[in-house]
Amino acid sequence: MQRLPAQDRELFQLVSRAAFVNPFGDERDALDVQIAQTEGDDPDLLERLVRRIEGRLSALEEKGDLTPDAFPHDDWRLLEHAVLFEAFHRFAERLDARIEEQLGAGDEPVKIEIADSVLSRLTSRGLDRAHACRMLAFIWQLRRAYYFIAGGLTGVSPSMRRLREAIWNDVFTHDLERYERTLHDKLEDFSVILRGETGTGKGAAAAAIGRSGFVPFDEDRGRFQTSFTELFVPINLSQFPESLIESELFGHEKGAFTGAVHAHAGVFSRCSPNGAIFLDEIGEVSVPVQIKLLRVLQERVFSPVGGHEDRRFEGRVIAATHRDLDEARAERRFRDDFYYRLCSDEIVVPPLRVRLAEEPRELDVLLEALVERIMGEPDAEVVASVRGAIESDLPPGYGWPGNVRELEQVVRRVLLTGGCAPRAASHGAGGDDFLDAVQAGELTAKALTERYCALLHGRLGTYEEVARVTGLDRRTVRKYVAAAHGED
Repeated sequence: MQRLPAQDRELFQLVSRAAFVNPFGDERDALDVQIAQTEGDDPDLLERLVRRIEGRLSALEEKGDLTPDAFPHDDWRLLEHAVLFEAFHRFAERLDARIEEQLGAGDEPVKIEIADSVLSRLTSRGLDRAHACRMLAFIWQLRRAYYFIAGGLTGVSPSMRRLREAIWNDVFTHDLERYERTLHDKLEDFSVILRGETGTGKGAAAAAIGRSGFVPFDEDRGRFQTSFTELFVPINLSQFPESLIESELFGHEKGAFTGAVHAHAGVFSRCSPNGAIFLDEIGEVSVPVQIKLLRVLQERVFSPVGGHEDRRFEGRVIAATHRDLDEARAERRFRDDFYYRLCSDEIVVPPLRVRLAEEPRELDVLLEALVERIMGEPDAEVVASVRGAIESDLPPGYGWPGNVRELEQVVRRVLLTGGCAPRAASHGAGGDDFLDAVQAGELTAKALTERYCALLHGRLGTYEEVARVTGLDRRTVRKYVAAAHGED
């Protein structure tokens, strides 16, 4: 039985720590620098890191087989972690290409052409075939999570780095090694609440979690058992009237109510094992619906409307709200028992004004990402144009009440009009005449509210945003805006 040389043991201990530490935390950066034996700003850091690990593994292979029987257990665990770490980075770009291919293909799992190469590399270095297949699935999960967290949650501010770190922990827990060993297929009972203002990116955070579930590899078919596009099933609860929410959640049987001419599968039926349902605007649902959802969370079963047979739900629940749930609970609009079943984890998505206050570069980073998303390619000239319009048309220290969603619409507005100043609403609802009327004391309280809501609606674009800013109900806002425009 071989023993690892002291120098190799020290290296592989660092690699083992790096393999399981959160990649969005500060510790991982420091470990990468140590392993690569270079500087933190080295553009070739990752290449140097992988090359050094591969060099030491190859040197050990020349002395004998890399197998569990050839080394003491502790040494072999370090070697196994190094083998997995090296394979993860060696095949990263090709796995990312398969992620993008799967996004285009939809719900039919794509062929993973590099699977044989990955499996051969793992089995040649001591992993048995079954364990190698499981590790391929684990590597695929890690790569997806990194892809969607890093790509979907853009920003260089400290609060965004903390958000990415928190999302990674929600997917893999804070102990990645324990997750891989015992929890990778047991997270259905770990619900999470995403809290934050409207437009901050709660949907992107939810999608990153929902698309990152563990999916076993089907070796016979050369593909994963499920497309990750099927794992994430979102529903915005504020879009449906009370009478339809249960049907959208749990489905209904044919003839369950007037108009139910066909059976309908709700989101709980459409969610696959290892998947996640995203209940957006959970703070809007009534107490009776909360009770029915609580049953699903507690017993993992549900019944379609008009049906009597229980169906099992095996996915996670991700919930999001811009409401103050503590206030809603104090007012008994949100049940305590429902809240405590949802809050295995609670993640706050920061507002744009906080991000900009923390890091001045944040605006440019966001604009570059938004312009590339809208245009389909980077365009520095458009970024500069939008930045100039923001500086000239918006007041210093503008609070961005619509957050990143508002910023994205500003980019579109600049592309359309060349500027980002909102147009004054018609019928005197906004603009200088409104301010003049306020200063002159010419408006009744009703007219003041109507015209203020219309002004905000012209600026923010949605009734939901105006409702958040004013503290009014969305339907009340709609009524005020219509009145300001002379509509019934």
